[in-house]
Amino acid sequence: MSKAILYDATLCIGCKMCEKACAEHNGLPYDDSIAAEAKTSEHKFTAILTENDHFMRKLCMHCDEPACASACPVGAFHKTALGPVVYDVWKCIGCRYCMVACAFAVPKYEWGSLNPRVRKCIMCPDLVKRGEQTACAAICPTGATKFGERDALLMEAQDRINQNPGNYVPHIYGKEEVGGTSVLFLSAVPFERFGYPSIDKVGDKPLPEYTGVVMNRIPDFVPLWAVILGGIYWLANRKNEVAEAEAIEKHGGVA
Repeated sequence: MSKAILYDATLCIGCKMCEKACAEHNGLPYDDSIAAEAKTSEHKFTAILTENDHFMRKLCMHCDEPACASACPVGAFHKTALGPVVYDVWKCIGCRYCMVACAFAVPKYEWGSLNPRVRKCIMCPDLVKRGEQTACAAICPTGATKFGERDALLMEAQDRINQNPGNYVPHIYGKEEVGGTSVLFLSAVPFERFGYPSIDKVGDKPLPEYTGVVMNRIPDFVPLWAVILGGIYWLANRKNEVAEAEAIEKHGGVA
């Protein structure tokens, strides 16, 4: 059975212990200045956002059928049977199609590194494989972040909404978005307030239905370099649209 993370923003107290535990488990730096960063990055895989006493987490959604994996021409990303979407740095060629394809703008690039990698939350696959909780779920003092079987967490989330309808937006984010994800959210305020795209924008069908069709139609005799340079048509088209955003991120907010 596929595992998942359920984050209930109404139980979050903004302590950021999940951020610290994530950093420690992944060998990332973490100090007061990084804790103050209200966004994910190549050195911060999860972030707690705050707005008028409401909280929300940002992290990889671990889509059931990830667009990053479908768009990658060399298979650097793949979805494991247990739920995590993991990354193989030795396969990565730095094309960054994953960054363009992701509906949630999750993958980040190590612009300042001489050997840059794409970086994101990988849902502690080593812990998950051993039957343990993710680092963020294990450390959470209020139970705002919970780890378990996806189907069971969906039932629990719906039960929370049913029992306290006044406390929640009547929607489990991630249940249907892009065909479903292994990270689920409950919130008292609209998810769009924290930058999560509505289902009207991302749809309820897996994005690989679009990227995958393109990849599958590339003839077997086309050399890999031609695929990389020629590109997947719609991804290449979209690359221009995110160029400015990449430049802003690379230069610290100044294009």
